[in-house]
Amino acid sequence: MTEHGILAFEHLPALQQTILLKLKRQIKCAFVTGAGGFLGKALCEHLRLANIPVVGFARTYYPELEALGVTMYQGDLNDANALLKAMSGCDIVFHIASKAGVWGSKKSYFQSNVLGTENVITACQTHLINKLIYTSTPSVTFSGVDEDGIDESTPYAKNFLNYYALSKSIAEKKILDCNQTQLKTVALRPHLIWGPGDRHLIPRVLSRAKTGRLKLLGKTDKLVDTTYIDNAVYAHLLGAAELHNSHSKCAGKAYFISDDQPILMADMLNKILACQNLPKVSKRVPASMAYLLGAILEGFYFCLRKQHEPIITRFVAKQLSTSHYFNISAAKNDLGYLPLIDINEGMHRLKLILSEK
Repeated sequence: MTEHGILAFEHLPALQQTILLKLKRQIKCAFVTGAGGFLGKALCEHLRLANIPVVGFARTYYPELEALGVTMYQGDLNDANALLKAMSGCDIVFHIASKAGVWGSKKSYFQSNVLGTENVITACQTHLINKLIYTSTPSVTFSGVDEDGIDESTPYAKNFLNYYALSKSIAEKKILDCNQTQLKTVALRPHLIWGPGDRHLIPRVLSRAKTGRLKLLGKTDKLVDTTYIDNAVYAHLLGAAELHNSHSKCAGKAYFISDDQPILMADMLNKILACQNLPKVSKRVPASMAYLLGAILEGFYFCLRKQHEPIITRFVAKQLSTSHYFNISAAKNDLGYLPLIDINEGMHRLKLILSEK
């Protein structure tokens, strides 16, 4: 069993088996940026379960991926020559890598997310690779207010609260703008990816709960969409399959992706805590106080040139005190996307993996 809870091809849902077998007939070799990350690694694992050749690109060494048969290249997205070398012989690209998080310099985010994406596009064009699936984020539309069932007609935010969202919006535009006959592209916006193998959200929630630092923001809980890791992978596989169609419905478009189960933030956190039999979160902090504290800390950290992330930022304060759920009808209609794993089943799988550690 992998860290994502995958056993074998035959244990995958039937719909996932079907799309992987279809892609096996269509793909000569898949290239995955960010192969060592949460989503990238899970995608590589699924592709290899179907014996699809995979080349992974990451900044560090991942022997566990090589053990699965992934040909790994170490490198940075800013190194155009390294990308060109690694992508040789591939015929489809999953561009997942990015500088995530909510804290860092504008230069660091733009070098990775904007310049890195430009390099990926150029490499695709140089090698005549004609299919590119980009992992974007719903943050490209977030302007600090509730997002209640919005769809892809919602414009990009006018005012971004961090460089991550700004840089991803610019990168997404570049991906969609380069869609043409020679290179077909699609951008996917999964929200709050979680599940076995996550090294960020789940560990942070559990750690803060164990130390009494986990708190809810605002007087009332807001609905949020989440995306179980297998559902996020499935959406990427569907995007790849649809781009292979001569009259692709998704080419040049962006899609929100989720579990299609909006859930109160407190309920989602408590389900995660229940996986390790931890008490429910009950402490609350006023949203306005959290936002003010975030603004103060950002100024303080900026002046002192601190590199690590503040305990709260304005963006995080707004994210945790507003609703984020999306109308995914476009993904259903154009990609044939339907979540394979619901939240309760996902939590069951998460609990099994956490109990083994």
